[in-house]
Amino acid sequence: MQSTPTRSALTATMTDSHMKPSHIFRLATLAAAVALAGCSLIPTYERPAAPVASRFDATAKGDTGAADSAATAGSTATAAETEWQNFFKDARLKRLVELSLQNNRDLRVAVLAIEQARAQLQVRRADELPTVNAGINGTRGPTTSGAITSTYTAGLSVTAYELDFFGRVRALSQAAQAQLLGTEEARKTVQISLIASVASTYLSVLADDELLRVTRDTLITRQESLRLTQLKFDNEATSKLELSQARSLLEGAKVALAQATRQRALDGTALVLLVGQSLPTDLPTGLAITEQGLVSDLPAGVPSDLLARRPDIRQAEQTLLANNANIGAARAAFFPRITLTGSAGVVSNDLDTLFNTGTTAWTFVPQLLIPIFDYGRYSANVESAKVARDIAVAQYEKAIQTGFREVSDALAGRATLSEQLRAQNAQLAAEQTRMQLTDMRFKHGAANAFEVLDAQRSLFATQQAAVQVQVQQVQNLVTLYKVLGGGWKE
Repeated sequence: MQSTPTRSALTATMTDSHMKPSHIFRLATLAAAVALAGCSLIPTYERPAAPVASRFDATAKGDTGAADSAATAGSTATAAETEWQNFFKDARLKRLVELSLQNNRDLRVAVLAIEQARAQLQVRRADELPTVNAGINGTRGPTTSGAITSTYTAGLSVTAYELDFFGRVRALSQAAQAQLLGTEEARKTVQISLIASVASTYLSVLADDELLRVTRDTLITRQESLRLTQLKFDNEATSKLELSQARSLLEGAKVALAQATRQRALDGTALVLLVGQSLPTDLPTGLAITEQGLVSDLPAGVPSDLLARRPDIRQAEQTLLANNANIGAARAAFFPRITLTGSAGVVSNDLDTLFNTGTTAWTFVPQLLIPIFDYGRYSANVESAKVARDIAVAQYEKAIQTGFREVSDALAGRATLSEQLRAQNAQLAAEQTRMQLTDMRFKHGAANAFEVLDAQRSLFATQQAAVQVQVQQVQNLVTLYKVLGGGWKE
């Protein structure tokens, strides 16, 4: 059978009508000095090694080697050093980003989380100092002789101030400070993601508008083609098969128009949500997708640079530091806990004369608590704190690996999308020429309707693909700016 959990305690109470209040303050000063000289049981922190390669894949960096060399020489600004106002050239997009920074609710929550963490830190820091209260108390009750007596007291009191010999309170304060720094890094992460999301969604809206224009032009062309084919069919100059194909292509264009219209509406509402308000009617005139002029030579550097550039990685490290400090607080619980309770003031049997002829009184109650039987509670707390620290290490390493992959993917896009867009535009030019020549041959009777319809279908598909590659290239530059830590600058 296990014993009942107990703690040994040593208490002392003293009352002296001749003791001066200044003696109490001297004792409090001495206690504070002793507390500041206490030890710390927080494990020595060592930053975990980055579990990634020392360099990004050279094949994915394409022609960016010159840019990286220039960055090493100090002539090219990194993404983290490039303000978003300088990265974007579109005045309309800049205005939307400004509005989102003012009104976006996710960013607002991140800012409020900082204030909450700052308040929690203040609470922890306040625990390191004595709490002094002022109060007036009165009691009234019978004595052994049956008479009624009254006692009134007034003064200052310090309640259960802990002498932090083993650093438990300071460890909790350090953990709260790391959590505050983590929330500040989280706010930066939210801002970076918000700017990139606004830009990416805005570019999607531009692409939607361009696809709508292309689809409407195609719809007009196919309506005219169907009209001519119907006229030829009525005059027995073409077959019903050609008529059916022309009608099918027209309905296909209508399907594409409905899809593009729906996607434009979805991207529009997504942009409104990111901005945090309805879009103003006085926004500046925007630029086309091909005229965005984003900075394309941002140097990637080496993976170790991400530790300083990316706030999400710094946030993960602050979480690790907080959990490391919690281990020290859990270890300190094994050692004796000394608390001081005291008061100084006046006491009188008459409320009217309390502050005139009252007797000076003081109390001093030190208490020593030593854990004896806790059924493994404190050991479990230490083990739990260590596991939480190990989890934070894994999360920190995962944040580094995620950042490495995101940068590598964006670099691969930068190295290949330019060539893809060049080839796509060349294919588009070839399809436009093909369409013109086929239409000319058809009008002169050298080509049949099937060739014309096939050329129309191929041209439309190529036009759609060209718009999609255009927006992918620009959005990839936005993504690269984001994953390299751009969008936040002190």
